[in-house]
Amino acid sequence: MRHYPAGVTVVTLDSEHGPVGFTATSFASLSAQPPLISFNIAENSSSIAAVLKAESVVVHFLGEHQKHLAQRFSRTAEERFSDRSLWTTLETGEPVLHGTPIWVRASVHQLIPIGDHTLVVGLVTRVYDNTNDAPAAGPLVYYNGVYHRAEIAD
Repeated sequence: MRHYPAGVTVVTLDSEHGPVGFTATSFASLSAQPPLISFNIAENSSSIAAVLKAESVVVHFLGEHQKHLAQRFSRTAEERFSDRSLWTTLETGEPVLHGTPIWVRASVHQLIPIGDHTLVVGLVTRVYDNTNDAPAAGPLVYYNGVYHRAEIAD
């Protein structure tokens, strides 16, 4: 699947042990009514236990200027939230990454074990969009093991 480009997201959530987050390229929009989204997480991920207990998550759609965040949230769990200047929390407790053009908060609607992953289906409860229909930066894309800038045609 390395030869299929995918948008890059970072999923964050609050857990009993503090903030949890990871980079995911499996995001999909499932339904407009009701507004459902999905992503998957590997069963051997350091974040899987927290995801399975989570009531809600925030999915950040990274811009090309946020490659550093994609890389940070792909590293060991201890490093992901070590720089407190990169994030804050919502009133509901989930971490939100600064400078992300679009993010959505979703309640966990369904967890579906599939092979060596779990598919997480979320019901969107809040949308943050700071693009004003004209993004200042293109989306970050992952293709063939490397992060890329998506070329946006006029």
